[in-house]
Amino acid sequence: MDITQSSALLGGLTPQQFMRRHWQKKPLLVRQALSGFKPILSRPELFELAGQESVESRLVVQGASGWRMKSGPFAPRSLPALNKPGWSLLVQGVDMHDAKAHALLQQFRFVPDARMDDLMISYASAGGGVGPHFDSYDVFLLQASGRRRWRIGKQTDFTLQEGVPLKILQNFVPTEEFVLEAGDMLYLPPRYAHDGVAEEAFSADGKPEACMTYSIGFRAPSQTELAGVLLQRLAEFGADDEDAAAAPKLYRDPQQPATANPAALPTELTEFARQAVASALKDPLALACALGEYLTEPKASVWFDEPSDDLTGAPIFGATSNLVLDARTRMMYDAHHIFINGESYRAKGADAALMQRLADQRQLGAAELRKASASAQNLLADWRDAGWLSFV
Repeated sequence: MDITQSSALLGGLTPQQFMRRHWQKKPLLVRQALSGFKPILSRPELFELAGQESVESRLVVQGASGWRMKSGPFAPRSLPALNKPGWSLLVQGVDMHDAKAHALLQQFRFVPDARMDDLMISYASAGGGVGPHFDSYDVFLLQASGRRRWRIGKQTDFTLQEGVPLKILQNFVPTEEFVLEAGDMLYLPPRYAHDGVAEEAFSADGKPEACMTYSIGFRAPSQTELAGVLLQRLAEFGADDEDAAAAPKLYRDPQQPATANPAALPTELTEFARQAVASALKDPLALACALGEYLTEPKASVWFDEPSDDLTGAPIFGATSNLVLDARTRMMYDAHHIFINGESYRAKGADAALMQRLADQRQLGAAELRKASASAQNLLADWRDAGWLSFV
């Protein structure tokens, strides 16, 4: 992707300009970001996806008795009637289950993969929505079909309504309002309050058009979350250290005097604990390794199929097809490591450059594969056997 070229997706801005002017700063409305856009999935296909155990889905209904929310999977007959107003079906992670959705997500890779989360599709009947709320992360809201009215505002009061199954703002104060039609897109930075309500719409032939909105969301881990996860992973690294396991550094207190206050925490033990944490953090490569493994860890609902062909265990020397990462595979790198699906590998030289190209391009050509070292080809073959990538 050329980040210096203007993009219709970003309203004529280059990715560089968008990131500098809008990312995490202010909203951007783009009319016809994707001109002539058509839904990637039909309504029956989306409903079928929502019926699968491996797909996260939610049904939100606003009725006379208030808000109701239910988690999937949903049998098609269990969903409300199409002409019943005020309901929304939210299907998460569609990019991991549909090739076209995955391809759409690639258009937003001017943002680092470490921040990318997934593509969610919201199907709503007239009046359907999830109430005024805010997200803790950036989001692009692409209208795929029908119409949705968005009211947005830079909220200062984040008090939530009580007794509802959703995080709905109690005192929402919108400052702008837009109606989005197919191909239009709205970008919102974190904590920018918004309320989207589906409106009745009809196609050129007079038939009703379903309101489908695609949300491209991003990950925003908190410091507390990262600290907990990374310290746990660093502790596991220490447990795998054979020398440390053979002679663990235990707390000793030969100078501890008798105490009249047995419940008081010894200051020496507190210092020992501080040194233990500092020791775990002193190796920058170990910290980077733990972070890369965490950021590429597949979601709990993700699992990979072994290849159905007869190539399992076979080398990939002489490959004649491109090797492509599975849509569910998360792959990243830093200056010293390659990370893929929660695993890390030290890499340098030509092999590191090859793996970095695979992570950036999400595929390698046959000519590149034939030039790879034997160890790199064997590693790629192992990943192929695990279902993380395949020949296309």
